[in-house]
Amino acid sequence: MKSIKDHENLKFKIVLLRLDLNVPLKNGVITDETRINKIIPTLDFLLKKKTKILIVSHVGRPKGKINKDLSLKPVCENLEKKIKTKIKLLNENIFKVKKDDLFKGPNDKIIFFENIRFYTEEEKNELSFSKHLASFADLYINDAFSCSHRSHASVCKITEFLPSFAGLQFEAEIDALKKVTTEIKKPITCIIGGSKISTKIEIIKNLIPKFNSIIFVGGMANNILSFKGNRIGKSINEENCKDVIKEIFNISKNQICEIIYPEDVLIGKSMDGTAAIKNLKDVTDDDFILDVGPKTIEKIKHIIERSKTVLWNGPAGYFENPNFANGSFEIAKSIIKRNKNKSIYSVVGGGDTVAVINQLNAINDFNFVSTAGGAFLEYLEGKELPGIKALN
Repeated sequence: MKSIKDHENLKFKIVLLRLDLNVPLKNGVITDETRINKIIPTLDFLLKKKTKILIVSHVGRPKGKINKDLSLKPVCENLEKKIKTKIKLLNENIFKVKKDDLFKGPNDKIIFFENIRFYTEEEKNELSFSKHLASFADLYINDAFSCSHRSHASVCKITEFLPSFAGLQFEAEIDALKKVTTEIKKPITCIIGGSKISTKIEIIKNLIPKFNSIIFVGGMANNILSFKGNRIGKSINEENCKDVIKEIFNISKNQICEIIYPEDVLIGKSMDGTAAIKNLKDVTDDDFILDVGPKTIEKIKHIIERSKTVLWNGPAGYFENPNFANGSFEIAKSIIKRNKNKSIYSVVGGGDTVAVINQLNAINDFNFVSTAGGAFLEYLEGKELPGIKALN
């Protein structure tokens, strides 16, 4: 891939910049600004190079229809305040817009097209639509790694019509993921959660030969506890996954990867209840397992202490209830402690995990925090991402 940092002369060029600004909105208010904050370095870089920036992005899944609730207007307003630069949002039908219609005023530096998913052609990866998008610009930058597992027009086909480059955030994402997949400093540990093992089995199988330890937490851990003959009460778990878990343990036996799961737990009688510490043998049929216990936390902290690289995807418990957030917070604090003396390289991914570290106001205390979701997970599976292939 060519990096936008290596482009020799960007001055006065019109850059079509694909971003992922798919932020959560509630009644038109942005509830998590992480994705917006992450793209500011790219915008600063391009503004300093005196480029004209034409931004393509999306919010939600409008399925090719205009939906005012999924407008990029709140994103534009938020970003405008952050970078202190006027931003223009074009609401016109994109098929009626011509290159000469753009950047007419001397202060026109950043223009947004309205939600690109208002057009059915985007998700169909349509050639003529891609060509039309390309007609507005002199070059293309993909800084939306999190959309790069999708074969969409503004991610893939557009690269056939313009000189194409990876953006700063895109490169940072790939560099971070390489450090946990191919350019690894060992010992390396994966802490993985979520409710279903089946959705992440390919990731686990891909990582076991490369990792020294894989620690299961959250709903995934309940499946393993049940597989090992422990009672898990009313806890969240996935049915019909015994063969998957058996496969995980069989693969790990042939590698140098240790599989770790909780030794003790925090239970509640309801999701919004109070917490009680229990050993595995004491869990009853009316218990919900909602966090890892203190012995398990100490074991995880000891593993982090001896690791040189850590990948964390999935909280340790039901952190939405503060009574069951301690496991996730302690994992975060343990990684942060080692990050501060630069003795570990840490990569964090997944919406819930990012929410945990945002609660601690610690987004900058990890080496890399990914907001990429599906693309992050598919890269870890070893899949070829269409957006990367297009840039290559």
